[in-house]
Amino acid sequence: MLIGVPREIKRHEYRVGLTPGSVRECVVHGHQVLIETGAGAGIGADDAAYVAAGAEIAADAASVFARADMIVKVKEPQASEWAQLRDGQILFTYLHLAPDPDQAHGLIASRCTAIAYETVTDGAGHLPLLAPMSEVAGRLAIEAAGQALRRHAGGMGLLLGGVPGVKPARVVIIGGGVVGTQAARMAVGLGAEVTIIDRSLPQLRRLDDLFGGRVRTRTGSRAVLEEELAAADVVVGAALIPGASAPKLITRADLKLMIPGAVIVDVAIDQGGCAETSRPTTHDDPTYDVGGIIHYCVANMPGAVPKTSSAALNNATLPYVLALAAQGLGALHTDAGLRAGLNVHRGQITNAAVAAALGLVHHDPLSVLV
Repeated sequence: MLIGVPREIKRHEYRVGLTPGSVRECVVHGHQVLIETGAGAGIGADDAAYVAAGAEIAADAASVFARADMIVKVKEPQASEWAQLRDGQILFTYLHLAPDPDQAHGLIASRCTAIAYETVTDGAGHLPLLAPMSEVAGRLAIEAAGQALRRHAGGMGLLLGGVPGVKPARVVIIGGGVVGTQAARMAVGLGAEVTIIDRSLPQLRRLDDLFGGRVRTRTGSRAVLEEELAAADVVVGAALIPGASAPKLITRADLKLMIPGAVIVDVAIDQGGCAETSRPTTHDDPTYDVGGIIHYCVANMPGAVPKTSSAALNNATLPYVLALAAQGLGALHTDAGLRAGLNVHRGQITNAAVAAALGLVHHDPLSVLV
């Protein structure tokens, strides 16, 4: 199969779909790889590194989209990209379609086969291709909060870990999954006072064991959330419903409960955000103020550390890339977890949560994969 990797064009996105090491692995397995010139610049991999790995260099994205049987990316295709997709072509990337009807309709019109990293599952029902970027985003969330708390950034002028004789910041994390766990790890390491809220008692027990009592764990009732918001210096939104829009757990009215200058880092912004007042921002303008509460809602947080992020992502995605390259759509028949990643196929939505979020008809994947 001819695998194509275009350069990412979303603002301040420096990751790359395949690293030179991954390209080499694809070539060893008998596949051809076409890389747009400059695609690896953000991770310090020039065209020569890709040529040495066995890739062919394309002069522009149009050549990649026109020739490749499968497109491997990182971020969701932009309008100029989905317009170049075609019937029978496989797209393998993050999609986050639930809050993005324009992209969904663009993919439907293209009649491509669009497989979303974020809804691929493993045998235990986990999300193996979302996990590595969730790990990165969770850790970055605390770094971002520390910056946003600084007075010159509009925050209250608080140091996350405090100093001897001065209390640390209070960090409240909504959601105890991968993002929440990694955010807690970073916050605890810096000396902050950390509370994790989650609806799952088994998950809270796991977190209590993991952190050895160094974090507070609380069940996710409305009363608990309001109590914790009122005392928080930092709130990390880490709630996730796979494939669906993030639940709006923090209302606009809730901001009035919070301490002026407090920070919300909404890591769920890719799926629409878990605060009513959240809207996507970029790395060059990451924060905004609503009612005295600082919002950090960068929609591609891991893009700020592309060398780490690309390597971590490729570690997870490469086996699936190889399976799709070897078997084509047959890989979706044989691997139920990969089939769970199928969001759009030949003009039809094949993920139930995405279809519900967009108000579109859901088609069972096996019924459309002929």
